[in-house]
Amino acid sequence: MTSRVHPEQGFAHDIGAPKDRYATSKVVRVGSALETAIKWITEVPAALLLVAEVVLLLTNVTCRYVLHDPLIWGDELASILFIWLSMLGAVVALRRGEHMRLTMFVARMSPQSRAFAETLGNFIVMTFVLLLVRPATEWAMDEWIISTPALDLPNTVSAAAIPVAAGLMLVLAITRLLERSSLRDCVKALALVGGVAVALYLARQALAPLTAASLILFFAVGVVTIICLGVPIMVAFGVCTFAYLATVTGAPLSIVVSTMNQGMSSLILLAVPLFILLGALMEAMGLAEAMIRFLASLIGHKRGGLAYVLIGAMYLVSGISGSKVADMAALAPGLFPEMKKRGANEGDLVAMLSSSAAMSETIPPSLVLITIGSVTGVSIAALFTGGFMPAVVGAVALAAVVWFKSRGEILQGVQRASRAQIGRAFLVSLPALALPFVIRAAVVEGIATATEVATIGVAYTCAAGLLLYRRFDWSRLYPILVESASLSGAILIIIGCAAAMGWALTQSGFSAQLASLMMAAPGGALGFLAISAITFVVLGSFLEGIPAIVLFGPLLFPIARAMGISDVHYAMVVVFAMGLGLFAPPLGLGFYAACAVSKVDPSTAMRRVWPYLGALAVALIVIVLVPWVSTGFLQAK
Repeated sequence: MTSRVHPEQGFAHDIGAPKDRYATSKVVRVGSALETAIKWITEVPAALLLVAEVVLLLTNVTCRYVLHDPLIWGDELASILFIWLSMLGAVVALRRGEHMRLTMFVARMSPQSRAFAETLGNFIVMTFVLLLVRPATEWAMDEWIISTPALDLPNTVSAAAIPVAAGLMLVLAITRLLERSSLRDCVKALALVGGVAVALYLARQALAPLTAASLILFFAVGVVTIICLGVPIMVAFGVCTFAYLATVTGAPLSIVVSTMNQGMSSLILLAVPLFILLGALMEAMGLAEAMIRFLASLIGHKRGGLAYVLIGAMYLVSGISGSKVADMAALAPGLFPEMKKRGANEGDLVAMLSSSAAMSETIPPSLVLITIGSVTGVSIAALFTGGFMPAVVGAVALAAVVWFKSRGEILQGVQRASRAQIGRAFLVSLPALALPFVIRAAVVEGIATATEVATIGVAYTCAAGLLLYRRFDWSRLYPILVESASLSGAILIIIGCAAAMGWALTQSGFSAQLASLMMAAPGGALGFLAISAITFVVLGSFLEGIPAIVLFGPLLFPIARAMGISDVHYAMVVVFAMGLGLFAPPLGLGFYAACAVSKVDPSTAMRRVWPYLGALAVALIVIVLVPWVSTGFLQAK
């Protein structure tokens, strides 16, 4: 908006005359108007699409399980709506600045350097969408001759979502330049991006035969450099994949688009926006608060009691929201004020919050587990079954640290809840407590799919919140729908771009080389697990779980399988390791998210988080060495 443009950063700095300043402000107003238009033409349809998905899927579930007459066209329509929801959500996330990205390095730059980095980032986004628009349009037009089996609609109806969203992203990137960037920075950024493009074009003959050097240049140097500039991770994956294919291979760029669509459109992934919506509704309708109050009434009077409540509450709600930030935001306000009254250091509070979030990464219905099932073919029910015990090991490790640190806690004035108070809190929380267990049991026992269970969970939460807790503010509904669509789009487009990047890596022969290298590692299966754990700790610190899994899961899971390692055991190792990396400073994005939720300076918490992370590292070693922790419940079944 206009208020975001500082006089020293706008075009007026480069032009100077009053007449030119007037022209500049007019340009800024044009950019602001365009952004406002994009806001309404994306947010409202995305919110309506999310509601339509819930209604459609709930109707289909009712017809299938109650009337025993499923809608033949239901899944097909849900798939069409889903790709539009994903792409519009991605545009919303870009406008709101909610795409996954690494901002640590940009935040440490001077204001002038940061302004140039933002301008350069916008040019890179423009490059990505410009590379995407033409092949996406051609691919969508080619899909016209193919019709859907049930509705008899041309595939272009769903395929058009990608070029439409790409066009909106292009306009949005241009508006950001109009609103925020100086003419000098625009010229420098254009020259830099154009220079790189020309250099790649001139070097294409030399790069083509150099497979290893090309892979390092595009997928190591290129991706890491772009990510460190604070550009959304999905753009880094996408633009480097386009650049690699255009420079080194003769493959048509439409392959990137079709692979993106294939990676994003799986109906398994429809559980992603539904679980995100479910988690937001649980917090807004009071279900999460009811859980916390019951747990606090049980053990809140003991030394370290509220810390144990934090660990237990995170175990209960984890994964349902689809966002660790949402999980932490739901728990911190209900616990931190009372913990501070008892003398807890705010750095310790952040350390406990971030480490408990890391501990709970394997707890179903974790979106990372759903993603693993989608990209590797591993049973989601088996992953959900195996996810409970690794988190228990992590929770026990954290509880040991809490016990040690809270031995001297002063409990003066803290009263133990009476049996009547505990019983009342239990009755109030019972509808909320039942939901996580019902969701997980239904998927694990194979009663319903993750998508169906998420749909039922949304309906159940709305009924419980409106009829029992009666605290929902209807003015929050639209923001919840938009936020859910935005987060869903940010996650799903990363999956699409990472799928395209993974295809390029596979075609280059990298997969075969990686398999040979990993299988030759010393120590056999145990050595492979150890290397994988360390690798995913590093990957988790700057890529987050879903991008890392989509990119490396299809490459590494077959290797693990060939070495006799259970898919579920391997999944638990890599997911727990990624959680540890995600919340480990100085790179872990989750750690800084915990600091933001708690409104605490990261430097205050950084020196206090290491005992908790050390405990989780011990838990990871146990998970690696003892396969039963991951597969014991599977064997019992």
